[in-house]
Amino acid sequence: MATNPFSRILIANRGEIAVRLVRACREMGISPAVAYAPIDRDTLAVELADVAVELLGDTPRACYLDIEGLLAAAHKVGAQAVHPGYGFVSENAEFSRRCRESGLTFIGPSPEVIYGLGNKNQARKLMTSAGLPVVPGTDDPIPTVDGAVEAAKKIGYPILIKASGGGGGRGMRKVANEAELRQAFPQARSESQAAFGSGDLFLERYVERPRHVEIQVIGDSHGNAIYLGERECSIQRRFQKMIEEAPSPVVTPELRERMGQAAVAGAKKLKYCGAGTFEFLVDAQLNFYFLEVNTRLQVEHPVTEQITGLDLVKLQIRVAQREELPLQQSDVELRGWAMECRITCEDPYRGFLPTPGRIERLHLPAGPGIRVDTHLYQGYEVPGSFDSMVAKLIATGRDREEARVRMLVALREFQLAGISHTIPFHIAVLEHPEFIAGHLTTHFLPEHLPKLTKNVSPDQLDQGALLAALEGRLGESAVASGGSGPGEAQLWKMAGRR
Repeated sequence: MATNPFSRILIANRGEIAVRLVRACREMGISPAVAYAPIDRDTLAVELADVAVELLGDTPRACYLDIEGLLAAAHKVGAQAVHPGYGFVSENAEFSRRCRESGLTFIGPSPEVIYGLGNKNQARKLMTSAGLPVVPGTDDPIPTVDGAVEAAKKIGYPILIKASGGGGGRGMRKVANEAELRQAFPQARSESQAAFGSGDLFLERYVERPRHVEIQVIGDSHGNAIYLGERECSIQRRFQKMIEEAPSPVVTPELRERMGQAAVAGAKKLKYCGAGTFEFLVDAQLNFYFLEVNTRLQVEHPVTEQITGLDLVKLQIRVAQREELPLQQSDVELRGWAMECRITCEDPYRGFLPTPGRIERLHLPAGPGIRVDTHLYQGYEVPGSFDSMVAKLIATGRDREEARVRMLVALREFQLAGISHTIPFHIAVLEHPEFIAGHLTTHFLPEHLPKLTKNVSPDQLDQGALLAALEGRLGESAVASGGSGPGEAQLWKMAGRR
């Protein structure tokens, strides 16, 4: 039983995650409210919410980062809690603190926990004290290039320069020797300062050809914490994940238990309340090293939901209401396999150039084991002001091969015209022999991307998008005129298939 049940939650986000949160609230009998930037006035989340509040700001991004505006919106709609989704203020300790001070529940960890884990140097120290293995590196920021050179001699090359204040690959550089370190250090500092408002950098030994494996945890305010298996996230481009799966092809039951227990030990050390992800590197010998904790819901959370049968958003809300976790570690059972492809409006055949625009035609795949999380609808104008992800396609099967084949079928069924997108790229990855064999590392895309993107020319993609768009327009015209036989639309359809 909840000690502080919510009757209304403000969703401080946009896109597919806002739609996901609206639906979870509905299932729990909680009224969903949405705060939105003016450019998002016509989005699906705004339409589905019980009430929506327009935020003020000169830019769309400023709206969703405006702490005062979000707090005012929550009070205006009578919300008792705010769900930040992911991105924006989801890992903002100041926002969490201000929610608490204003009588609102921030659906996520405490500001103290977010602050402690937000700085990677502090997180390394905290997790080391909890017994988690970390990659050899510096425990404190390195103030000068000369200091970095001295530290690198002790750690050993190759080395990663990393920003203390954030992630996503910003401020990160790989260097193989002292000359490269001296050149890259000021560049990394400048990029870190611009991205995070801090130029603090630290060094970490570069792990050769690792896998990126993460453990999902959830804790409550009563001292309980459990792990919900792992996710393989090695298919990355510039440190951004593109395909995730659960479980990992390389993780054995014994390794899963060791990694899971390490993550739970870290969560209990922090008195962690909410959903969180402990990220690790796993080397060729199956040694694992702590990277960081994401103190929020992950983009890839659906694959964990598919193999555990648990709803992570509902669990987040329940523990935020100060309920005890409704299950223990022994209750967690992994069944089957799930994969997720992040569909973005980028052109993989032109260097992943962003391609926002109007959705001329949309058909979402369906069938056994298929789930689509998206905010798209036909006619929607995808803005260029935000992240390029427009949908998440999730396929679940009894084993990895069934999930992979179902994903391929769904990708080919997915019709998205009017913008360039990454669906052909995902098909190429899933058909690659090394992916089929489960031979994944964070180097997979850098090594195979040129071959993956050479099989289909940009002109062919442009023709396919044009034909699909014309099919949609002509089809609408035929319906409007009452036409019924095979006409121009059918001819265009046949041409498009050819």
